[in-house]
Amino acid sequence: MNEAQALAEAAGAAMYARDRASQALGMALCEIRPGYARMTMTVRDDMLNGHRSCHGGFIFALADSAFAFACNSRNLNTVGAGCAIDYLAPGRLHDVLTAVAVEQTLSGKSGVYDVRVSDQDERIVALFRGKSLRVHGEVVAHD
Repeated sequence: MNEAQALAEAAGAAMYARDRASQALGMALCEIRPGYARMTMTVRDDMLNGHRSCHGGFIFALADSAFAFACNSRNLNTVGAGCAIDYLAPGRLHDVLTAVAVEQTLSGKSGVYDVRVSDQDERIVALFRGKSLRVHGEVVAHD
């Protein structure tokens, strides 16, 4: 394993250990590498809205978490500066949603990331674009 990958995995593990929100929603960090993260979440009954589909806020939270892990995968503390989401299909009870976040560009302290949220049948549920801003510090201290 190369150093960049090892650092991405260490940063991902450290962030996930502190991320009570993602944990409480049952999200799992399945894969991380520099500029990339893949997370899953199973739609629970308490995530359904009045139409019995997954509340958009939970879909957004999954996309936003994948975005956060991808933009911190270089071990530089990075926050969201803005984002947009388009909902394309409903999530249903027991669906396993997967959010794949991919870095599109990184320049100076700013980055742009696209996140695709799909269900277990590869149906696209939502598309999210996030803009990141690097702030001071590192996710995990290293030499």
